[in-house]
Amino acid sequence: MIIKYRKAEPNDIEEICSIVYDAVDVMEQNNIFQWDDLYPAKGDFQKDIEKDQLYVGLVDGQIAIMYTLNQEYEKEYENGKWKYKDRPFAIVHRLCINPAFQNKGIAKSTLLHIEKQLKEIGIHVIRLDVFSNNPFALRLYNSLGYSKVGYADWRKGKFFLMEKCF
Repeated sequence: MIIKYRKAEPNDIEEICSIVYDAVDVMEQNNIFQWDDLYPAKGDFQKDIEKDQLYVGLVDGQIAIMYTLNQEYEKEYENGKWKYKDRPFAIVHRLCINPAFQNKGIAKSTLLHIEKQLKEIGIHVIRLDVFSNNPFALRLYNSLGYSKVGYADWRKGKFFLMEKCF
């Protein structure tokens, strides 16, 4: 399956919101209650687009996956015992797979693409947070070599802080 990546554009916002809504439904069917109508919201994605930080992966012209990539983080990230404190890093936020494309290896391919994207600009450390009650995401990140370095307690529960150097 060929995934074409590009920066998200303002005209993508409705499709992005629809995908997130569908993804929340699927997560809730699997008893994963990490997202809701408050987060992530349309405004989060609009800000990501304005800051030029939101990316989409397209399969046959349809958004299959999206992610935000930046160096912004919440105060709770200070709870992390980051192993690579002195190295430049990027943080993946709001990674979301279109339910129509789940279980096809797209998330794994995208994370490997992000590593390549970051290597090209001299960054070799990725940080992210993952909901502690999302076994699918945990399995994915663990399989790719991410390490738990702490946790954050947010409105929806405990999120593991994870890091990878590549």
